[in-house]
Amino acid sequence: MKITHHPSPESLMSCSAGSMPEAFAAVMASHIAMCPHCRHELAMLHEVGAALFEGLSPTPVMRKVPVLALRGLEAEVCEQAVGEKMGDVPAPLVNAVGRSLDTVAWRWVAPGVWQHRIALSHEEKGTLRLLKVAAGKALPEHGHSGSELTIVLRGSFREGGERYVVGDVADVGASVEHAPVADPDEGCICLIATFGKVTFKGLIARLLQPLTGF
Repeated sequence: MKITHHPSPESLMSCSAGSMPEAFAAVMASHIAMCPHCRHELAMLHEVGAALFEGLSPTPVMRKVPVLALRGLEAEVCEQAVGEKMGDVPAPLVNAVGRSLDTVAWRWVAPGVWQHRIALSHEEKGTLRLLKVAAGKALPEHGHSGSELTIVLRGSFREGGERYVVGDVADVGASVEHAPVADPDEGCICLIATFGKVTFKGLIARLLQPLTGF
């Protein structure tokens, strides 16, 4: 199916600059590996950035530059394995989860919902997880204290009258509250990066949250 939902321009610019948190860079890299449109947009941003950089006057560095400030790793992640997939897993994720989503070690979160947390560098904030939702199952309504970036890896889900299929990205701000519904026939598997705490509206979901680590 054709990818119709893309990251925001701000997310693409952050990726191009290498300034995304690690979890978000992983989602962006997965999308870019699957999306010719965003590969083209990212290449254009790189050209603009290179032109601006060449116009800067050199400035001496008076002290050691922190490695984290350069965000070089995230810039590389967003460019690697372009256009390549390994099985049903985008190439940037293979080292973390393997070549097939069928071999992932899932952990139960709620009826019809499972997750797999992906470890980040120890200094990184935010979370990165695979989320598997059974056919026709709706996630409990929730909001976020920070942003959320999601890519569909298998199946699809619906939200706000829109359908998100494999390769589509939902770029959600901190003010959004939502309750996505998985495809009624095959469910969905998504890769989700979050910054800040997920806040559930329902009592049962709030009670389960400390036990599941969601």
